[in-house]
Amino acid sequence: MSNRVCISLDAMGGDHGPTTVVPGAAIARERHPELHFILFGDEAVVRPLVEAEPRLKGAVEIRHTTVSIAMDDKPSQAVRQGRGKSSMWRAIQAVRDGEAQAAVSAGNTGALMAMSKICLKTMAGIERPAIACLWPTVRGESVVLDVGATIGTDAEHLVEMAVMGSAMARIVLDVERPTVGLLNVGTEEMKGNEAVKEAARLLRESEPANFAYHGFVEGTDLGRGTTDVVVTEGFTGNIALKTAEGTAKQIASYLKAAMGRTLSAKIGYLFARQAFAALREKMNPSRANGGVFLGLEGIVIKSHGSENAQGFAAAVDLAYDMARYDLMRTIRDMLEQTPAIAAGMDSGLDASLAQK
Repeated sequence: MSNRVCISLDAMGGDHGPTTVVPGAAIARERHPELHFILFGDEAVVRPLVEAEPRLKGAVEIRHTTVSIAMDDKPSQAVRQGRGKSSMWRAIQAVRDGEAQAAVSAGNTGALMAMSKICLKTMAGIERPAIACLWPTVRGESVVLDVGATIGTDAEHLVEMAVMGSAMARIVLDVERPTVGLLNVGTEEMKGNEAVKEAARLLRESEPANFAYHGFVEGTDLGRGTTDVVVTEGFTGNIALKTAEGTAKQIASYLKAAMGRTLSAKIGYLFARQAFAALREKMNPSRANGGVFLGLEGIVIKSHGSENAQGFAAAVDLAYDMARYDLMRTIRDMLEQTPAIAAGMDSGLDASLAQK
């Protein structure tokens, strides 16, 4: 069987468009020679960039589009204007039609999610999609979701995210039975809102075979890597993500200022520059760039709109892993293997209705 992996790219998405997407694709292909791309965008702009990149020779098909989605377009407006003809829509459509195994866009997040839900639909048994990201920790990396797809949640959706996040962790973290934690305001069982407490009960009582429920985790556990997967709702998850990114930049700024403040500090930096370079690389958000839209009938990856070529390449790397190791099959298998959770949801609903 061929190892060829084809990924469709929204060449016009993001703050920098093709000038980031094309070199990012080239960097990713250098790491994964079996990668091929379908680039959707303005051919007059895209083709010269592709032809100037020897690493992409023979690996790119360009499909011309005249419509691109602006970063500040409202999702409803983007769907009306771009459905069927924008570079974003057609990149997603290539996945739906089986021409590509995954799509990557650095464009408008709301528009990308809206178009993905319309074009690909949600998976059977999944209430709502979620955005999952790789979170750097002192132990390595964890999968965190949802980091911004939806605001508000219920116990059923939290459990679905636990299953989907575990499927992703098995692929990208190479963990056979990932540990899962529910993000909460404390680790005690009585803490949290009703949705979180009910999800904890379902996960605890079901004892799923393909992942291990750890219990509640707090914000400090994110950086510690206490669990392989951390589940929360989109509002909280997005705030946590942006706070972590801002804190990393703040620390980097403090270090840079401190190292140049005095002569002794400058001399000390010369002796410790390798250690500081390693720290800088560990804190570089581009290394973990790429949010996976989980719960759709197809793989869509969202890159940060402001990322450089290295960051976009990281998102393509993630898409490669998701496609190469068949994320969709893994999620379906895990959903089928967790009937006890579904049964617990049904019994919980029946008990709730009986009380009314």
